Amino acid sequence: MINVGDIVSRNKYNNDTLFKVEKIENDIYYLIGLSVRLCADSTLEDLKKEDLINEDRKTEEDFLNQLYDEKKEYRSDFFYIPGKILHIDGDNEYLQRCLKFYKSAGINAYGIYEKEDTLYLNIRKYLDDIKPDIVIITGHDAYYKEKGTNANQKKYKNSDNFAKAIRVARNYEKSYDKLKIIAGACQSNYEELIRAGANFASSPKRVNIHALDPAIIAISISKTENTKELDIIDILGKTKCGKDGIGGIKSYGSMYVGYPK
Repeated sequence: MINVGDIVSRNKYNNDTLFKVEKIENDIYYLIGLSVRLCADSTLEDLKKEDLINEDRKTEEDFLNQLYDEKKEYRSDFFYIPGKILHIDGDNEYLQRCLKFYKSAGINAYGIYEKEDTLYLNIRKYLDDIKPDIVIITGHDAYYKEKGTNANQKKYKNSDNFAKAIRVARNYEKSYDKLKIIAGACQSNYEELIRAGANFASSPKRVNIHALDPAIIAISISKTENTKELDIIDILGKTKCGKDGIGGIKSYGSMYVGYPK
């Protein structure tokens, strides 16, 4: 028997991704990726029950080591104010993991759990309250190949919801350098999210992205001086999935530097 909360993989995809069973309705199993921002559904026959194993932390450790090396370039007589991050996530477990990641990177980020389909209704009040330099709009998404053409938003589980939220945020602050928007999840409609006003979005090749990929982009922006243009190729290279998973536009950093300390 496979029940809600169990860890499973899908035989159809060679059991290459671990999921948690979110709910079961009418013999359909609704799944959420353990480390990738992906939702899926399946029949029981396609599922294999898996033992809960320790998640691979290499992505997190490698990135934090890079941050440590970059911090060595900071001058001891200056002070540094990283950009303020607001992380809004449709998955509370991923949100808590990302908040711990920000803390490990030395950033106090604000986190809000909000389901994808109501986010666009409430994002304005979060922006008014927190006034961030960087906002992440993420959760879960999926691309359904069998549903029409690429331009058809119905092919995507939550891309339309993400795009609506981006438009509200971009209307709140029209400058791409005053408010950096990072949006999307696994297999999201990259082109539509960029058109809506995101600085960075997933997924150019409609691939899965790691749970921490949006946070890696946000930290990189937060810890780059506001007078410096971001090295977009370098930043994307720090993510688990690279340019296939996330793309974006050239922007400046959000960190202020002061003197004396």
